[in-house]
Amino acid sequence: MKIEPRQVEAFLKKPDPKIRGVVVYGNDDGLIAERAVALARTVCDDLKDPFRVVDIAGDALKNDPARLADEFGAMSLMGGRRVIRVRPAGEEAAAALENLAAASAGDALIVIEGGNLTPRSGLRALAETEDCLAALPCYMDNEAALEGLVESAARARGLGVDPDALDWIVERLGGDRGQSRSEVDKLLLYKEGDGSKTIARGDAIAVLGDTAAIGIDDVIAATFDGELVALDRALDRVFAEGGNPVQLVRALQRHADQLHLVAGHAAGFNGKGGGNLEGAMFKARSLPRGGPVRQRFERHLRAWPLARLGAALQVILEAEIQCKTTGLPDEAIARRLCQRLAQAGPAARQRR
Repeated sequence: MKIEPRQVEAFLKKPDPKIRGVVVYGNDDGLIAERAVALARTVCDDLKDPFRVVDIAGDALKNDPARLADEFGAMSLMGGRRVIRVRPAGEEAAAALENLAAASAGDALIVIEGGNLTPRSGLRALAETEDCLAALPCYMDNEAALEGLVESAARARGLGVDPDALDWIVERLGGDRGQSRSEVDKLLLYKEGDGSKTIARGDAIAVLGDTAAIGIDDVIAATFDGELVALDRALDRVFAEGGNPVQLVRALQRHADQLHLVAGHAAGFNGKGGGNLEGAMFKARSLPRGGPVRQRFERHLRAWPLARLGAALQVILEAEIQCKTTGLPDEAIARRLCQRLAQAGPAARQRR
């Protein structure tokens, strides 16, 4: 049985009693671990209980494919239902899972952390098709999922989140659930005991990032989106806080260079442009596999053709040279550069 996205939360709280084994898989290791723990705790809240919790490495099942069926039918010495955690696991666990599905009796819950299994995976296919098994996908969080994560975590502590703060937090979280959860937990710990029941943008800035770097990120986003009004506000904020104009120019250069690199590889797949964009994305350095940062990068990539990116890099290089050689105010050079680039951005072009 495949667990659909709309079914996930209910399944994690109360798995179907007929399910004896769950394969948790996907490209988000943090979310896999989080959901596997949630499932295991529906059986035994103390995952260190030696009588009711058993840990098995996936490769151990290769030479002992009867192990899961045996564990499924075994009784706890101290009473209570048992949970069997298999991690990490791959195709070597498929035969053991098949034996589990055929087992005659037992009441343990088997939770398998399967990693990024493809649709052709035998382990995944078995979990999706057997009535007594379940396949639970875990993929990188999108913007809506990140908003839900932040709001639910805050609500559990009796806190609300200002809309402006929520937008800011989500923009800076990556797609990995484990990393996102860690950042949100830091923010909630910061808010404990300050008497306020609402998380404001200032709280998030105080905990989750350096304001100069944050401001530069806002400038980059507005510049390559062509949002001229937002760009003016972001530039005013950066320079009011003592931002370095040369640092800003170099940040624009790094972003444009990343876009140019990926766009070039995408064009190279078929020699004409518009090739395998997803494959080319792997060339981007330090780019999250999901979340708002990646979505923004993909948006810029689609809006800026390769030739326009090449021209942008030349303009940025000229601006950096001007900062070093002309004696003109660096801030004025940086502002003019951002405005010039933004005029070529998608929002500015649509207004013409």
